Amino acid sequence: MSRFVDEGVVSGGARRERWTRLALVWGVWTLVGLFFASQLYVYFARTEKAVPFAKSVAWQVLAVYVFAVSTPLVLWLARRFRIERSNWRRRLCVHLLAGTMFAVAWAVCHITIDSLFSGEAKLLSPVNLARNVFVMLDKELLVYWIVVLTSHAAVYYQRYREGELRASQAQLQALKMQLHPHFLFNALHAISALVHSDPDAADKMIARLGDFLRLTLDASATQEVPLRRELEFLDCYLEIERVRFNDRLTTSIEVDPRVLDCRVPNLILQPLVENAIRHGVSQRAAPGHVRVRAERRGDALRLEVSDDGAGLSTAPSSRATKGGVGLSNTRARLRQLYGAAYRFELADDPRGGATATIEIPLLDSNPDAGGITRLDLGDTYAPPPGRPTRPAEQPRPASSRA
Repeated sequence: MSRFVDEGVVSGGARRERWTRLALVWGVWTLVGLFFASQLYVYFARTEKAVPFAKSVAWQVLAVYVFAVSTPLVLWLARRFRIERSNWRRRLCVHLLAGTMFAVAWAVCHITIDSLFSGEAKLLSPVNLARNVFVMLDKELLVYWIVVLTSHAAVYYQRYREGELRASQAQLQALKMQLHPHFLFNALHAISALVHSDPDAADKMIARLGDFLRLTLDASATQEVPLRRELEFLDCYLEIERVRFNDRLTTSIEVDPRVLDCRVPNLILQPLVENAIRHGVSQRAAPGHVRVRAERRGDALRLEVSDDGAGLSTAPSSRATKGGVGLSNTRARLRQLYGAAYRFELADDPRGGATATIEIPLLDSNPDAGGITRLDLGDTYAPPPGRPTRPAEQPRPASSRA
């Protein structure tokens, strides 16, 4: 049943597109006819042979409708015999022949129309007809080539846009695929360290790694996913990191429920959290905390990842400026997806540690819900005992580090 419905929708869309094109063709030629009618009316108004405006309109609109009737066929010829680099000689000959035939036919039609409206029957005599056809041939050929070149320009522009889209998708896919070797290297290195010291933890970490890879493969062809899906990826990743750090890592996630269905770049949070763990938690002897926050700020979706480590001032210069492969990749993906319509900042948190902030256009939000909700994806997603939930942060000016 659904197959027939889909076919009906497709065929209906094709019919609408065809009628839209026909309406566009006739509309353009009607405007051209009205333009020529006004010129003809002004011309005759300056002479003793004044022509009523209605007659001028009928005369010129009928003349250009000769072109309108033929335009779909000329467009078909332009598509069927498109001039390419490999066949331009043969296709050019086809269009020269077809253009000459159309030009002669159009000239005869226009001379006949002129004879009817002007009342000069002598225009249709064989000698005058042949002479006038020859005189008008270049103008009629020009119309044919304008239609053909317009068709070619539209096709080449469409190819250009499709090529840009393919290149953009390929670049995004390449950037996204760079994350997997980077993450796998770190995860496998951690597993190798646990194999002998804690086999059970290593086994658990391998299972979580398999779950994470399965989720990423399921969404490998998608550049953007709903935020709730991205948080599932993040939960799986945090399970791996919790095995690595045991009791040294605690996490909390605070999400505005209105943004759970907003679309975000696939795997955008994982490198931010990885950076926070690597530079904020692993460098501490005491347990560390990573907080993820998502909320709506006007027409933007704001994502924050904070840690309570030493911050950027005492960190290596690589973190304070570029942040390594993960954050460089994040910047490149945001730039490719949103152009200039995003903000990415890595800055010191006044309360200690560092905060990575992303703001992107808000899409597919659910305005019915409100407030900040603590996402219950796992037991360790609640703030650790004795650590109060931080209040919502006010926007800070973008840092040069971003």
